[in-house]
Amino acid sequence: MARTTKVPESDEGLAGLMVQINGLLPALSPAEQRVARIVLADPAGAAERTITDLAAAAQTSEASVVRFCRSIGLTGYPQLRIRLAAEAARKDPTVDAHVAGGAIQPGAGLSQIIATVAFNDARAVEETAQQLDPETCEQIVHALLKASRIEVFGAGGSSFIAADFQAKLHRLGRVAYFWPDVHGALASASMLGPGDVAIGISHTGTTWDTIEMLSRARKAGATTVALTNFPRSAISEAADLVVTTAARETTYRAGALASRLAQLTVLDCIFVALAARTRGKQTLTAEQPATRRGTGRKKAS
Repeated sequence: MARTTKVPESDEGLAGLMVQINGLLPALSPAEQRVARIVLADPAGAAERTITDLAAAAQTSEASVVRFCRSIGLTGYPQLRIRLAAEAARKDPTVDAHVAGGAIQPGAGLSQIIATVAFNDARAVEETAQQLDPETCEQIVHALLKASRIEVFGAGGSSFIAADFQAKLHRLGRVAYFWPDVHGALASASMLGPGDVAIGISHTGTTWDTIEMLSRARKAGATTVALTNFPRSAISEAADLVVTTAARETTYRAGALASRLAQLTVLDCIFVALAARTRGKQTLTAEQPATRRGTGRKKAS
């Protein structure tokens, strides 16, 4: 299968520009990253700057600003200013800037913490759904339907998501495995082959263990799928199909919660699509507990 890695497009009506910039941030050059951070910190303010002002604020050249624009899929600085202005205009004026920014200062009150966490978690799910590519998801569902064996890999916080997805697949009657032990996962990945599917989950896309598992599975001939927040990260190079989340963690919670909610959103979409295509087959759900025959107690006479 040909490798498919779609970077969110910059056209209006698709994912927000801030989501796109945040996802591409690690792949940018240091100078472009400085420009990106200024844009992310204050989109409306950046839209009002000339290219000379923005370059000076980022301590770089105008050429670097233009390269930044092209790196995120725009033709040049005028288009960036238009998109930033449109992005700022869509912001809800009733949302506190501190809440939307996700910064939780030491000693913050519980009301501020609740509002910030809730807003950013909800935004992660919403923005992930907006930028999720249906075509890539369809290809993943098709591969899972045909798979003779499915392996789901993840480490750290992503391991919980991997275990959850394996349980969902098992509920549909798919032959699926999750290996909490790294050595067991590496060995199992090496034994996959054509017709099998390996799914690697990594928020940063740089988790060595998960990348190695996916690389071994691909070398063995399996179809590989990566779920990450950063489409140009290292894990994408080991995958035939890449789907992305759009999570921006708040202070103290890097890769801890919003990213997992976004990952669950993507995998739940794939799971429901898979279930819809296998409708008619008997499935076991939490609402339909299994019963054992011959173990009922006789009524007293």
